[in-house]
Amino acid sequence: MQSIKFIDLFAGMGGFRLGFEQAVLEQKKHPICVFSSEIKPYAIQVYKDNYNDEDVAGDITQIDSSEIPDFDVLLAGFPCQAFSNAGKRQGFLDTRGTMFFEVERILKEKKPRGFILENVEGLVKHDLLNKTDEMGQTLTIILQSLRNLGYFVSWKVFDASYFGVPQARKRIYITGTLDSAVSLESFIPQINTLDTVLEKGKLLLQGKLIDLLLSHYSIEDLYGKSVKDKRGGSNNIHSWDIELKGSVSKDQRELLGKVMRARRNKKWAELKGIQWMDGMPLTLDEIKTFYEHPNLQEMLDDLCQKKYLKLEHPKDVVTYFDDQGIKKQKREYREDVEKGYNIVAGKLSYEINKVLNPKSIAPTLVATDLDRIVVPDGNGLRLLTEIEQKRLFGFPDNYILNVKPKEVFDLFGNTVAVPVVKAVATRLLETFPNHINNDLEKNHQLELI
Repeated sequence: MQSIKFIDLFAGMGGFRLGFEQAVLEQKKHPICVFSSEIKPYAIQVYKDNYNDEDVAGDITQIDSSEIPDFDVLLAGFPCQAFSNAGKRQGFLDTRGTMFFEVERILKEKKPRGFILENVEGLVKHDLLNKTDEMGQTLTIILQSLRNLGYFVSWKVFDASYFGVPQARKRIYITGTLDSAVSLESFIPQINTLDTVLEKGKLLLQGKLIDLLLSHYSIEDLYGKSVKDKRGGSNNIHSWDIELKGSVSKDQRELLGKVMRARRNKKWAELKGIQWMDGMPLTLDEIKTFYEHPNLQEMLDDLCQKKYLKLEHPKDVVTYFDDQGIKKQKREYREDVEKGYNIVAGKLSYEINKVLNPKSIAPTLVATDLDRIVVPDGNGLRLLTEIEQKRLFGFPDNYILNVKPKEVFDLFGNTVAVPVVKAVATRLLETFPNHINNDLEKNHQLELI
């Protein structure tokens, strides 16, 4: 059997490797990981648990390229720090100081047949010079650096929801080979909804917030709703909608909705003579310009007492110098400007951020939200199970996650969608000739002689 040797950089919990190995095996070839690198201890633990306790190298910046065994394919979901002033420099040193440089130097030294890189969608427009440009300077330099090394390079942003994963997760994939460009077009969409990965009859959440949500809304009415006080809109449930902090009259609910929307209007900053901020405190007279009521003051006082509103000065931008003499800016209250009424913004509870709609696909799941996203189960609500989290990223149910829950959230929030990697890897492997050097086969033949 022909072997494909690869290395797995910034390996995380092993999702990139999993998708690549699936693609190789499907083509009746033998995947061999000859080197992997990761720095997070709990990621290394998960990686080792799932890959036969394999050695994982640490900080790739401390490893010389010559120490890495020869290989056919490089895999890297590299972190992307800001490429400060990258567009103003030329040549190989453009990426020094960034994690992409580690990828670049290894490709230059080892010259493998191909590579697959992955990053956040925002990389495409990072350091954008003109709004009409297809890409920013960062991606431009990355692509040119790879081409300068002799690779035919292709790139495309893929949404995981088109590859059978019920999650909207957009990521850029960059591929290259020494032989020909990899086609990243014309994948056949496979769309699944969230209910295809959900379990049934699991432990439900209990508590005041849950009780209030279920007493004010049916389970179906909660589908797709966010639970927070920062924004308006039909898909948002506010604290006053469920009377979390106390009873609210119909008029008060209307008033809160109007204040919520009006406080974002930029005209208030001009009238107050301060720099605009998203969420401006509004005075009684300012509120009267868009909401009239004979008991307006009493309504506002009551809402402040119940902590739906707060009375505060607006904040303005001030410039200062830190201890190193570096010029910085921050927001400070302008006590010379009249106080106004503002929404007590923020999440209602650490318990719930959003109720997912089982008949749709999940939004992009990030580490900070995974412990506050809930799903309906029967007549109640609950957190995602560990198996459901695995399925939402294309991992098998038996993938071992023997680390703390918060560490699991962080790993998933930063991992790849396995089916997307598999699809991209399949396209890359199709460009490879069948006579890739195979040391295992050569050694076996020598033993027979």
